[in-house]
Amino acid sequence: MKILALEFSSDRRSVAVVANGQLCAQAHEARARESHALALVDEVLCDAGWEPEEINCLAVGLGPGSYTGIRAAIALAQGWQLARDTEATGLSSVECLAGQAHAEKMFGRASIVIDAQRNELYLARYEIAADGWHELEPLRLASMDETREKVKTDRLVIGPEVAKWFPAGRVLFPDAAMLGQLAAARMSFLPADKLEPIYLRETSFVKAAPPRIIPAV
Repeated sequence: MKILALEFSSDRRSVAVVANGQLCAQAHEARARESHALALVDEVLCDAGWEPEEINCLAVGLGPGSYTGIRAAIALAQGWQLARDTEATGLSSVECLAGQAHAEKMFGRASIVIDAQRNELYLARYEIAADGWHELEPLRLASMDETREKVKTDRLVIGPEVAKWFPAGRVLFPDAAMLGQLAAARMSFLPADKLEPIYLRETSFVKAAPPRIIPAV
């Protein structure tokens, strides 16, 4: 199985190609403000010596995180699947961070925090051990004060911007290499148009007022 992994949920966007669970090539784009997704894809395919038609599956990091970045990754996967009928799957970027912490031997109870704006954080808690990791508390929105209380009992605080709130935290960005390896182990396919960003707030909007009719003079 040859997987193209797209992780755009943070400022450090990354693309990787994984074959049979093993990383073949990866590329990163730091502090992304514009999408250079296709250039990253071309780079990793060239480094791996693969042609686009060799890709069997697209793995997309669904966040939470940058809504714009996640939508860009989903759009790329949708276009690719439409053109080539390639399989697709989506994974939590928080699970990706837990996997990276494990790979870097950050063992112990860990809070993973991601900026949710509006003075809130996305928070999930894991126990990370030498033989793997498991979820202690599922991902949810938490206030800043609530998060500060939670992390007092944890050995680790991890996240892409964690140092903004917790100076002793360990900065980790969700990475396409880990995303691809997780996808290889937990493959479940779905149509790319069913991929949705992980966004825990209810969507709300205000309906625009009907257009005013200006009477003729």
